[in-house]
Amino acid sequence: MNILLLGGGGREHALAWKLAQSPLLKTLYAAPGNPGIAQHATLVDLDVGDHRAVVDFCLRQSIGLVVIGPEAPLVDGLADNLRVKGYPVFGPGKKAAQLEGSKGFTKDLCKRAGIPTAGYERVHSKGGAMAALDDFGLPVVIKADGLAAGKGVIIAETRQEAVDALDFMFSGALGGAGAEVVLEEFMTGEEASFFALTDGSAILPFGSAQDHKRVGDGDTGPNTGGMGAYSPARVLTPELEAEVMEKIIRPTVDTLAAEGMPYSGVLYAGLILTSEGPKLIEYNARFGDPECQVLMMRFDGDLAALLLAVAQGQLADQGPVQLADRAALTIVMAANGYPGTPEKGGEIRGIDAAQASGARVFHAGTAQQDGSLVANGGRVLNVTATGDTVGAAQAAAYRAVDAIDFPTGFCRRDIGWREVERETR
Repeated sequence: MNILLLGGGGREHALAWKLAQSPLLKTLYAAPGNPGIAQHATLVDLDVGDHRAVVDFCLRQSIGLVVIGPEAPLVDGLADNLRVKGYPVFGPGKKAAQLEGSKGFTKDLCKRAGIPTAGYERVHSKGGAMAALDDFGLPVVIKADGLAAGKGVIIAETRQEAVDALDFMFSGALGGAGAEVVLEEFMTGEEASFFALTDGSAILPFGSAQDHKRVGDGDTGPNTGGMGAYSPARVLTPELEAEVMEKIIRPTVDTLAAEGMPYSGVLYAGLILTSEGPKLIEYNARFGDPECQVLMMRFDGDLAALLLAVAQGQLADQGPVQLADRAALTIVMAANGYPGTPEKGGEIRGIDAAQASGARVFHAGTAQQDGSLVANGGRVLNVTATGDTVGAAQAAAYRAVDAIDFPTGFCRRDIGWREVERETR
């Protein structure tokens, strides 16, 4: 079977690495890909935003499965246009992808389905937001409704910070993403991520992870797209996972199906473990980045077969997802300046040395330039390792980091700290 993988980041490198191991695979194509993905796939020059071009490519290359990695093509409806032409697609259609594409859509769905989440208010103007602000205490969470490349969520500790956040949202700096804003009550608790596959009816859990959003050690500094992650997140106990499936995942899938927009793909639930139980922070309509990297390191099955079963509505015929008991941890090496303007062009050496002990280095923002590997984005590498414990995986991953020569890059030195502390008590 020929497979087309869309995307070019660390998540897609991890997916390509695992898809390439499938006995079902004949040829793996990737667009746009990156130098790491090129080790496993044939890179093609294809504009993912040109749906006709993608469909034509699938026809010419007899594609048997399309795997859509990032959220933007899903929210843009690419999966729908491919399905109309008869191609199996892993990823939700446009209506269901609103779970990620619109914060307000998800909050309204939670209200209809009785899914536990923060109290909220949808506002469409600065004036309306200011009036609604008085109904919330401090801190207050202010979210752009649409996709904002990781810049659309601000936790305001003071009223002035809230006013400044609203000025930013409604200034047009985020384009259409900030045309509507969601105000949310601030929830207290530890955060974790839970993943489930669904074909719109059947649901299979796909493990847990914990991301590290802040740029600096000790969870300090501005939010990023993620500076590292580990899996499993044992704070999400089997009992809590069962509660999440019953009270959050299943009602979401059933409600979307009943309302004529069945969800097919992976549901990524960002959760907060409050004193009242797990609550939904937000949904993503695709695998997380860098959570996907640690999940793929633990996944022991045939990824192509599993994603094809989702795409063909045959997930009920699959057994439980095969995740190893071992822990996995990934560290993001980012370019200096991130999450602001990253310094591009810095040379990277030592990846083979980093992988010599069994670690995997997934490329996120790299390019080939004059025969050298260089940084070409904010998050550049995902250095990933496994171990019997999170502490062991952390030690292995940092040994691999220290083998890499990337003078214009940096990383956090405490990824997994919460779980490592728990393991040493």
